[in-house]
Amino acid sequence: MTLAMTPVEESQLFDFLKECSEKVEDMLESLLPQPDDELEESRLFEAMRYSVFAGGKRLRPFLILSTNQLLGGEQTPAIEERAVRVAAAIEMLHTFSLIHDDLPCMDNDNLRRGKPTCHVQFDEFTAVLAGDALLSSCFEVLADFQTHPDASIRAELVRIAAASTGPLGMMGGQMIDMLAEQREEGERVVEQGELARLQRKKTGALFQACCECAALLNHADKMVQLHLQSYARNVGLAFQMIDDVLDVTGTKEQLGKTPGKDAIANKATFATLLGVDGARRQAEALCEQAQEQLAHFGPEAQPLRLLARYIVNRSY
Repeated sequence: MTLAMTPVEESQLFDFLKECSEKVEDMLESLLPQPDDELEESRLFEAMRYSVFAGGKRLRPFLILSTNQLLGGEQTPAIEERAVRVAAAIEMLHTFSLIHDDLPCMDNDNLRRGKPTCHVQFDEFTAVLAGDALLSSCFEVLADFQTHPDASIRAELVRIAAASTGPLGMMGGQMIDMLAEQREEGERVVEQGELARLQRKKTGALFQACCECAALLNHADKMVQLHLQSYARNVGLAFQMIDDVLDVTGTKEQLGKTPGKDAIANKATFATLLGVDGARRQAEALCEQAQEQLAHFGPEAQPLRLLARYIVNRSY
């Protein structure tokens, strides 16, 4: 199974990504509070919007909308609108995680998506509040009647997002990561299995949540859900492996953030455990497995197939 992409396939994927971004950014524009000079809290609104609209590939919204398309939801305007609202909510949640990850008490980074991080552009307390506000706004959108008329579906959307973010998801992964950094020099040996578990929580859980949300909106059967969950787990872990590789091989201009920080912090990464080539090979194997989970789907799964291949070929 080839993972290389032809120029035509790259163009096709970027068209998919662009279309997805436009839909989600239009929705975010309507959902986020507008700055108002007469309101003291307007600085918070500015910080939220600064971080949300700072750029980015919008891969998580892409996962939601591409899965929705795969399951036929795109053909029903009401379901498509719901999927776009969910995608916007998840992007708020993702942006919250980036703002907090960059804080001085976490990864202490000054650059994100080629721009000053939120706490640098504003200040630390504004960044903390902006992240908190985006997290809260995510759940507000998911719980809104406009997202789905069925309260049980809305409750399940909230549960999926909360589970991917909470102590058994992203927060738990971040805790493991931070504790690993604080180990004494001779104690910092992290096994591959431990690192995979960390990253499945920190990165992969939200990838999986995206596919789960789209499956829920389309009432997908259990077997379809399992295929999509497996796909998302594999591409999520592969994405992190390539991130680790790019931290070693990429430039600030390519990445839009500071490279080499993992080595400076003496972090255990897939690139340090497996080597750059080994991590890349492992990511390729995971993306091959991800594509296999789409084998029984038709041409509507093409965006998801291309995403898996893009992840291992990306340079930023």
